[in-house]
Amino acid sequence: MKRVIVGLSGGVDSSVAAYLLKQQGYEVIGLFMKNWHDDSVTISDECPWLDDSNDAMLVADKLGIPFQTVDLSEQYKERIVDYMFKEYENGRTPNPDVLCNREIKFDVFMKIAMELGADYVATGHYCRKSIINKDGKEIYQLLAGVDPNKDQSYFLCQLSQSQLAKSLFPIGELTKPEVRKIALELDLVTAEKKDSQGLCFIGKVKLPDFLQQQLKPKEGHIVEVYKENKIYNRQAPNFTNDEERLEFLSRKLDYHLEDGKIIGKHQGAHYFTKGQRKGLAVGGHVEPLFVIDTDVVENIIYTGEGKQHPGLYKMALFVKNDELHWIREDLALSTNETMEVMARIRYRQPLQKAKLYKVDSGLYVEFENPQSAITEGQFVAWYIKDELVGSGVIC
Repeated sequence: MKRVIVGLSGGVDSSVAAYLLKQQGYEVIGLFMKNWHDDSVTISDECPWLDDSNDAMLVADKLGIPFQTVDLSEQYKERIVDYMFKEYENGRTPNPDVLCNREIKFDVFMKIAMELGADYVATGHYCRKSIINKDGKEIYQLLAGVDPNKDQSYFLCQLSQSQLAKSLFPIGELTKPEVRKIALELDLVTAEKKDSQGLCFIGKVKLPDFLQQQLKPKEGHIVEVYKENKIYNRQAPNFTNDEERLEFLSRKLDYHLEDGKIIGKHQGAHYFTKGQRKGLAVGGHVEPLFVIDTDVVENIIYTGEGKQHPGLYKMALFVKNDELHWIREDLALSTNETMEVMARIRYRQPLQKAKLYKVDSGLYVEFENPQSAITEGQFVAWYIKDELVGSGVIC
């Protein structure tokens, strides 16, 4: 009998995943990951990991499977929290959920599971895995979940073939309502529990409060750049090749204080991200203000009025070689090769038509339509039909 260790998070998805695996004849063990100790930054007095751990234990008891807790807070701090602080400090916006899957669930946690004699690790992600045979070799595919409202393949966009080989996603063929129905029929304590919000494994956290632990508040200017600004009307030069054209399309506009008007103050540019509209606290505008850029060196936030503001949109982005990742290594592009794909730059964004261009220094992703708030530090993921084949950190 194959042994599967399920990452029981105390939520409904992993609870039903454990049940389904047991039904399929696996030997199932539930393991809860404790990844955070510091409750000083959680929004309420409740201790989220303690509640979740108790719920996970009750589910394991109900399903009749062994259960234990493993403390990964040291690795979590080192690999996720410290990285997040560094990225925010440098004016980039990391995605802790993608990192958490790559670094914690499918690396540290997976290694512990294998030491406990597991054949597989399973999670409650809404995605699917498939296996194809190519040139006599087994290749693992990461496919979107069947529930379009809950597809979580994007969060797993950094997984490798060796990680996928040892992973199972039991609820990928189900919709969220179907999962809840199973949990209700089994009378599981998690059946009607709300989906977790906030940072991966930390729980209900106000991000600025969390960041203020290490990134101290520092007052600076909020500047409004008007859409008529000449910075948006720069004539495209004559390009001699695609690379020059893509470099122009993906370039980061260089804003200066004199490009706009000072309209308010903020407490630290590193707390803000492109496309953000909340937390600016500046009135007197017909349409909402959006962050179009942040300058952490000069501590300035540049904003524009309305969601059609030209400062929000770009046609292309760039990923450096060392931040480029192919789940399907057999499909990786060589220099000067291109590929038509569907891509997204954030979770839940509808897939967008795009074309990949491989150059010596990395990879350009050119979209058919302009994309709003392409943000440095976030992940772009690309698909062929419903298969996620690769991803990268936006430069």
